[in-house]
Amino acid sequence: QVQLVESGGGLVQPGGSLTLSCTISGIIFRNYDMGWYRQAPGKQRELVAAITRSATTNYVDSVKGRFTISRDNAKNTMYLQMNSLKPEDTAVYYCNGLSLFGSWGQGTQVTVSS
Repeated sequence: QVQLVESGGGLVQPGGSLTLSCTISGIIFRNYDMGWYRQAPGKQRELVAAITRSATTNYVDSVKGRFTISRDNAKNTMYLQMNSLKPEDTAVYYCNGLSLFGSWGQGTQVTVSS
């Protein structure tokens, strides 16, 4: 059974930075294309950053140039470096496969506010 544990969220001022981490167990992590998703209040969950097994990355337009996704297959961990944060980045952030696993983690709250 896949277990996903997100961490690193918090309250940050506009223009600030955060680094999120996602630790995955129950799968051979290096074999999976992965993504960071977010869900803002009243909105649908959206994919914001993706990284393939070969470490090719892709981003939704709203975060391009500000967010960087990476992975460490030896540690079964994925990261999301978020810079120049904006209030509209406020959301609960989740990790999952690009082909969704059967469950989600608890997510980590990111709040961007002055």
